[in-house]
Amino acid sequence: MFKKKPNIKPLSPLKSSDRRRTADQIIADFGIEVPVDPNADPEDKVASTAGLTALRKSLLPENALSARFTTTAGPDLKQVSGTIYVGSHEGTQDEQRILWAKVGEKMYPTVYTLWHNPRIVPLLYTPLFVVEKLQGGADLMTPGLQRGPPFPKKATKGAVVAIASLEAPTIPMAVGTCEIDVSALQKVQGAKGHAVQTFHWAGDELWSWGTTVKPGTDPPAVIEGWDDEEEASGTELAQQTTALSLEAEDGGVSLDTDPTARSEAEKAQGVEGEAATANKDFVEEVEDKELTSKEIDDAFKDAFLFGVRHHMEQNKGQPAYGLDFPLSQSKVMSLLVQPFLPTYTPARSASLQIKKTSWKNLKKFIKYLDKQQIVKSKDQQGHETVILDIDFGDRQIKDFVPYRLPKKDAPASASANGKPAAPLSAESAVGQKLKLVSLLKPKEKLAPIFNASNADPRGLYTAAELKQVLASYIEKENLVNEKNKRLINLNPQIANSLLGSSAADNAALTAGTITRDALGERIVAASSPYHSILRNDEDISSSKPKAGAPPKIQIVLETRSGNKTVTKISGVEPYYIAPQPLADELRKTCAGSTSVDRLMGSSPKNPVMEVMVQGPQKDAVIKALEKRGVSRGWVEVVDKTKGKKKG
Repeated sequence: MFKKKPNIKPLSPLKSSDRRRTADQIIADFGIEVPVDPNADPEDKVASTAGLTALRKSLLPENALSARFTTTAGPDLKQVSGTIYVGSHEGTQDEQRILWAKVGEKMYPTVYTLWHNPRIVPLLYTPLFVVEKLQGGADLMTPGLQRGPPFPKKATKGAVVAIASLEAPTIPMAVGTCEIDVSALQKVQGAKGHAVQTFHWAGDELWSWGTTVKPGTDPPAVIEGWDDEEEASGTELAQQTTALSLEAEDGGVSLDTDPTARSEAEKAQGVEGEAATANKDFVEEVEDKELTSKEIDDAFKDAFLFGVRHHMEQNKGQPAYGLDFPLSQSKVMSLLVQPFLPTYTPARSASLQIKKTSWKNLKKFIKYLDKQQIVKSKDQQGHETVILDIDFGDRQIKDFVPYRLPKKDAPASASANGKPAAPLSAESAVGQKLKLVSLLKPKEKLAPIFNASNADPRGLYTAAELKQVLASYIEKENLVNEKNKRLINLNPQIANSLLGSSAADNAALTAGTITRDALGERIVAASSPYHSILRNDEDISSSKPKAGAPPKIQIVLETRSGNKTVTKISGVEPYYIAPQPLADELRKTCAGSTSVDRLMGSSPKNPVMEVMVQGPQKDAVIKALEKRGVSRGWVEVVDKTKGKKKG
């Protein structure tokens, strides 16, 4: 709801009586248990009510302020109004943050309140990549629920719940309302529809609001109390299971079964993907060894199936689930295979390369998928195979069970108490290495020169390679001038293919010679530009170069509403940079609001997105782009804020 900045009226202090009344209403609405000291004297009112006083203060501190707000929500931009409650918790150096938001009769805690008050609302779990979608304003779908059934008893229809990732299970990152009775769900696999309507998340405008210029506060690495409920119930459960013998025919798996059987059972329960503690009784150890050819083949096929399933789940409302057919070989690798390979160890990473499969290259791998009737492919231009369509209803795709993926951005070690630390940057573009390769394709009139040099007239070459082809032709035709080795004697083929009607060319035709360097410039000018942007260890042979000169990322500074400056960024997609995570980072680093919208004039079918951030933020933007592998030479800055000179 708070993707856009709400309009907040001036803050006013909350009266002590109003603060107590509001806190008591929160305690009643959420069914929060008031701590009681059994040793306190009932006659001593101060001692007997100390627990209630402390709870009130924790939920709504004594320095609390309140203000009315208005905003818009939903596709129809419905007007929404309510009240926010602002305060600072102990240990935050009096840093004022929004702690609660009230809309209608319902109170919603922000993540700041949840980080200081464990278990005041039910906590639901979902994978990290789903949490990242929620942080863009998406709702949580039923199949995305994890760690259940059973789910928390209080997660009934209309209840306010918190959401955490499996990778950081003690850190609530979003707040919403149950649209169904989650507690009554018997299974989530195969289920459809919304489970939780997202109200607020870490990273939205409620989170980023503050009384200073500081951006929103990042979550702690671990929060004691949120995950303790599972641990406590786990002890109780372990005691109960000692009296049970769970047999396979009864649908259970014994606790002393082998890790492989446990892994299959976990997959059936939908908990695969959770970052478990390093306990040999509960996780399957992955041996750091070279894989066989069959294991590598299976890993690549499973990665492709995983990639397709991921796109199906994340892009349900889009045509072809967001895939833009035909898919080139490089797109298949970067979108559907590489991110889903189980590269848990260095040895596995070394083994999981396409050249080590039985197919040896992507072209044969795609043809294998075609024979399996998973995809429909076609040879294009004689040297590349593209995917024209995918059978999303294929049994192998529908029956595929996702596995745990290695954490790309996880810290090297867990926190001191053994629980997983909070995830680092969620965007895979951060830390990437980019290489920009400029290529040239000879025009048709140059074909005789290339044929005479035994070179492909339809191939792509660097400028140096083009000049080498020309040098081979000159040597073969014996065109080097005997008196001056720097001069090349012109023949009809060179004159027709490389020379025009300029004064310099006419002078060369009259003299019958031209310098070698000038001729090299002519063959480059007579070729069409192409480019390829390579990511990390990608090889030029596996990429599909695009026509035209390399695109430049545009940074435009302009003035709005009189004297307000905004910075707009566009053209980041060719450099493998997602606009929304970039906007999220800039909102924090620049301490200003950001937005992501389609660039005016771009195609609705293949939209170019534009990130906008408040203020003159050129340096901050360039720094963020450099973190993502972008060189300054690939960026063009246009400053429209400088007034035109008079006269």
